[in-house]
Amino acid sequence: MKTLRNEKGFALVFVLILAAIALVMTLSMLFMVSRGSYVSGQQKRYHTAVEAGRGGMESMLQLIANRGIAAGYMTVDNQASLNAKLNAPTTEWIGLDNAIAIDPTAPSTYDMRVDLGAYRVYSKIVDTVQGNSSGSDELLKTGVVNTSTGEVVVVSLPYLYTIEVLSQSTTNATERSKLSILYQY
Repeated sequence: MKTLRNEKGFALVFVLILAAIALVMTLSMLFMVSRGSYVSGQQKRYHTAVEAGRGGMESMLQLIANRGIAAGYMTVDNQASLNAKLNAPTTEWIGLDNAIAIDPTAPSTYDMRVDLGAYRVYSKIVDTVQGNSSGSDELLKTGVVNTSTGEVVVVSLPYLYTIEVLSQSTTNATERSKLSILYQY
């Protein structure tokens, strides 16, 4: 009975329990901080890849506006394929790739690539809906005569292009982003 009421060692057990609780709290805080750093690093790399994709998208839009004439920093591996995609509706494409997937190792799966810093951006036209607008902007809305009551004004129906863009880091293939764009030209 005397050993049951003995309070010797109670302080040691109490301190050990408090130390274990403090250790668990410290470890959980360290885990949360390290996990937060990891997630913020992932978000930073993703946002960088998205911005590179947007830059590649702007390059592709410039290529469309130039009707397939590539600027010096762009690489077009198959000019004939690109011209067919720019000037003909998808139903008239014969043997051209219109799948959404882009494989960076196969040049036949993309139309244009551009290097932007540490990222390489691949883009391709996957669908074209033909309109009545042309590549020339010489006579826009008005010509050499003014509109009178007897003239019929033709409403411009532009081309619609569906474009896929893949941006990928040149050093780490897991750092990438994909964009889908509907562009009216």
